[in-house]
Amino acid sequence: MSLTIGEISYTNILPMFFYINREYLKSKGCTFIPKVPSGLNEGMKKGTIDVGGISSFAFGEASGQYQLMPGLSVSSYGKVGSIFLFSHKPLQKLEGASIALTSSSATSVHLLKIIMAEFYNHSTIHYTIMAPDPAEMKKNYDAFLLIGDDAIQTSWKNKSDLYCYDLGELWLNHTGYPMTYAVFAVRKEAVQEKESVLKLLYKEFLYSKKRVLYTHLKEMTTSIKKEHGGTQDFWINYFRSLHYDFQEKEKESLLYYYNLMYKHGYFSEPVNKIDMWLAGNEVQYLF
Repeated sequence: MSLTIGEISYTNILPMFFYINREYLKSKGCTFIPKVPSGLNEGMKKGTIDVGGISSFAFGEASGQYQLMPGLSVSSYGKVGSIFLFSHKPLQKLEGASIALTSSSATSVHLLKIIMAEFYNHSTIHYTIMAPDPAEMKKNYDAFLLIGDDAIQTSWKNKSDLYCYDLGELWLNHTGYPMTYAVFAVRKEAVQEKESVLKLLYKEFLYSKKRVLYTHLKEMTTSIKKEHGGTQDFWINYFRSLHYDFQEKEKESLLYYYNLMYKHGYFSEPVNKIDMWLAGNEVQYLF
């Protein structure tokens, strides 16, 4: 039974993919398809992709179609290090400002909008979604939001002429919660029809995550350094600041995020429950 996996090339999700045994999984019917985030979200909705590390926003928007894999996420308790608001003005003085938003991430875009409205009472900000272009954004807008490798590269080049705010840190400061940016979702049809292959894939995700974070972080960051630049210390500290689990605290935080999404009109219906694929002691029986 074939299983189609959507794969995004972002560095922050790499620990779950770096050490999976692709040839073994392919022999068992798995197919890996590279996707940009929007393409992955669309493929999951249409059913052309069975499993993917999708944005928290996308999961909440179509949560009735998916189940969430436990123990896997891209989260942070405070600074995330790759989601930044760069601003010509202090955050408190952005009422009425123009802010450019990256088209690369719905979760981060809406997280910023929630932070501005809920915690700073800014109600007249003019938002523009555009392809990430730091030079144009800096020139034509009061502030701009970047994520992932774009955000990291821009933070390296920023010589303190811009205020730089980490959205993970802002979220923790105002809520006391971690923030989950991406989760691993599986379509409910795949759960019913492809359970045996799905369990093999899940074991590989967990194995890869644990191997990277516990014993082989340097090997992975060496590979990333060659492709993206930066120093070994930067990348090691970056990954050590991220949190790749998903348990009760992350679930509670994500439901609070969804509550604010509904409150501020970004979801048409409330999301009061996160449907887990496996829970509790079920996971241990896979090994």
